Amino acid sequence: MSYFVTGGTGFIGHNLIELLLKRRGKVYVLVRKGSMEKLEALKKRWGKAAEKIVPVTGDLTKPRLGISVATRKKMEGKIDHVFHLAAIYDMKADAASQELTNNKGTLNTIRFAEAVQAKRFHHVSSIAAAGLYPGIFREDMFEEAMGLENPYFRTKHESEGIVRQKCSLPWRIYRPGIVVGNSETGEIDKIDGPYYFFKLIQKMRKAIPAWMPTIGLEGGRLNIVPVDFVVKAMDHIAHKPRLDGKCFHLTDPKPKRIGEVLNIFSEAAHAPQMSMRIDARLINYIPAVIKQGLMMLPPARRISRQILHDLGMPADVLKFINYPTRFDSRETEAALKGTGISVPPLDGYAWRLWDYWERHLDPDLFIDRSLRGHVDGKVVVVTGGSSGIGQATALMMARAGAHVAIVARSKDKLAEAVQEIEVEGGTARSFAADLTDMDSCDKVIDRIAAEMGSIDILVNNAGRSIRRSIATSFDRFHDFERCMQLNYFGSLRLILRVLPLMQKKRKGQIINISSIGVLSNAPRFSAYVSSKAALDAFSRCAAAEYSDTGISFTTINMPLVRTPMIAPTKMYDNVPTITPEEAAVMVKQAVIYKPQRIATRLGIFSQVMHAVAPKVWEIIMNSAFRMFPDSAAAKGVKDHQLEASQEQVAFASLMRGIHW
Repeated sequence: MSYFVTGGTGFIGHNLIELLLKRRGKVYVLVRKGSMEKLEALKKRWGKAAEKIVPVTGDLTKPRLGISVATRKKMEGKIDHVFHLAAIYDMKADAASQELTNNKGTLNTIRFAEAVQAKRFHHVSSIAAAGLYPGIFREDMFEEAMGLENPYFRTKHESEGIVRQKCSLPWRIYRPGIVVGNSETGEIDKIDGPYYFFKLIQKMRKAIPAWMPTIGLEGGRLNIVPVDFVVKAMDHIAHKPRLDGKCFHLTDPKPKRIGEVLNIFSEAAHAPQMSMRIDARLINYIPAVIKQGLMMLPPARRISRQILHDLGMPADVLKFINYPTRFDSRETEAALKGTGISVPPLDGYAWRLWDYWERHLDPDLFIDRSLRGHVDGKVVVVTGGSSGIGQATALMMARAGAHVAIVARSKDKLAEAVQEIEVEGGTARSFAADLTDMDSCDKVIDRIAAEMGSIDILVNNAGRSIRRSIATSFDRFHDFERCMQLNYFGSLRLILRVLPLMQKKRKGQIINISSIGVLSNAPRFSAYVSSKAALDAFSRCAAAEYSDTGISFTTINMPLVRTPMIAPTKMYDNVPTITPEEAAVMVKQAVIYKPQRIATRLGIFSQVMHAVAPKVWEIIMNSAFRMFPDSAAAKGVKDHQLEASQEQVAFASLMRGIHW
């Protein structure tokens, strides 16, 4: 027995071919030139059985599939079954390409099958051919389909109609449900159907504990079937006699509602369950004019697009939350009776689907996480780059191929930093400047732009920290002025000088090194924290203004880092800190992902506590304030401070990274 298969390198196609090869027949596979490599990879997977594979180069959109007369003559009278699986199974595809492939491609395949005198034609349609029929759609129904406005639904319906009306050969039609991965391996080749919700589930898992109940949606029933069931059913029915001229629903006779499906996958992902589910049909009670009016507002459209983009979800998917159609499958069940072929329960294999997606198809896997991919050849300015976080960041950027401009006061330290970079083969230039002087800020940016070109990334790292209680600062107003002058006004002046350059090319990034103290409201750091908080606030305002220009702002609320800046406080020798290199990794994350804020979990927790229970957090901070005294340097006396007590070390370890 011999077969001819279109779409053989596709997901359903290659799974079907694997079963056909077990029947020891020859399998002709229609292949575009561009897919030949994919077929060769599949043949290696099939092993010795692949010797029965015969590639046939052709094109679905051409008459008789573009197969030469000579090749057709060789196959004439030798093809027992033609399986037509090639189609666009993608709701995001444009209407023209779907009509060309799904409709014209089906007619071309029929004409080819007739030309080679095939004995039977098998057409793989979809439950989409029923459109949005409100009720139970039987296998003998076709013309009754409703709601075919979507190009995917319409072309699946029309291509099935072409088979019914124009195929002179005995035919059988198969309508699979929403096909997911193999129930035994989880394997699938692309994101579709319920997979569009996986990113949402993953984000919930990262943000919320698994035990916390959440609110979700309850909608229509999703008819989900694994690919191994689909191909086994198709293979069996195709070879069973006296079933020509019939249609078979390869569907789940007991489909689950969307809320149940999401919870099954949430459980598989160890994500929180959507215990409280709102019936999505309530949305239908909102007058259409109100919904249309809302989506006419530019902010509403942008927010909607951004959310869908972040989740990797096409807008059309949301239209089918209230999917109204149920599918009767009695013809299929009768044909499969006694074979043991049936739809396995989703909760028995959902974990395999999730595991395969997260390991192989999660869009985050394909993000360029290399720093080089984001900074190679770009001009990166790092202030305070001669030591500590700045030096580690500058070295990291140069290793990744960036042209680094290091800004600091000391020419000698700048020269050492540049030399270290050049020894490793990087490119860097030093620019001495006093960033407490506004003219110096302007001049250094102008010099960098003139000598190195337009600035792509500005890392505002230079800063001054003062650890001193307010009670010992009554006569030290200059402490607040000095912090504000460098940490806020100096950084702000650089930003205002760089922004016009970035505006011209409509891209760029400002990264501000802030402090976890801004989130925790750390006592004894009122001068430092207030200056950093001012820069944080400016960045939030600027991000809103520049959101649509290609310029991004990222604030890094850095935990305590072991740098020369904290050296005067000897107690810090005994408390947990991160290294400058670890701090530089946070800058790397800022460059790659461009979030508006990067903070440690403890920093976020501090901010949340201050928001929901400010008095409780105040008491915790006050307790710490009393536990950790002013340093000798802050008191202006000779250093005679003892080592930190066990109580102080234990508390600092618990509140790892917070300044005390």
